[in-house]
Amino acid sequence: MTFQRARSAEQREIRRRAILDTAAAMLVEMPVAEVSLNELSRRVGLAKSNVLRYFESREAILLELLDRAVKEWLDELPGHLDTAVRPDASARERGDQLAAVVAGSLAKRAVLCDLLSAQAGVLEHNVSVAVAARYKRATLDNITATSELVRRHLPEVGDEAFLLCGGIFVLVGAMWPYSRPSSSMLAAFEADPALAVLRLDFPATAEYALATFVAGTIARTASSADVD
Repeated sequence: MTFQRARSAEQREIRRRAILDTAAAMLVEMPVAEVSLNELSRRVGLAKSNVLRYFESREAILLELLDRAVKEWLDELPGHLDTAVRPDASARERGDQLAAVVAGSLAKRAVLCDLLSAQAGVLEHNVSVAVAARYKRATLDNITATSELVRRHLPEVGDEAFLLCGGIFVLVGAMWPYSRPSSSMLAAFEADPALAVLRLDFPATAEYALATFVAGTIARTASSADVD
């Protein structure tokens, strides 16, 4: 940025995007918990008070980056699913294929998974009602888009697709921290090999959990149809 003060709408948008891009770069270097407003302000070249003119809090910045990360993931997911999920396979096979693609693609997006793991307990706090509502509307759009994509390959999930896809985001966020053990936990696993079974391998565990979740949803949908 070559200007000292943002005077026009265009300049304010440039500064806003600079803040977001700088925070995104920090997330590549460090976990969510270590991203601070002080360091962000220093890197973007603005006073902390100026950063807060564009975003009301650190959490508001990170929620916007979480939405951006989900949308970037959703942009690439259709191509992967079209390649991997065979339309002539059984519902169980297609469910397993879909789970493998989703788990594998998320495992490559550490920043997205880290943000999801912090969403409910950290990022959704210290924000105004307006920011909370804006983020939740974006979340609705993202879950809807995901559920439409899932139904394209697995029409058997029926109307439960939205609940399934919302649950996938929650499940991934819950599992991610367990795949990033502390140094003390790593030392404990190394000292006692019997404990190693408790160390979570994210791609494999996520694939198993998602496949089970999908299979259960298909079974529930089929059972409801039989009752009707």
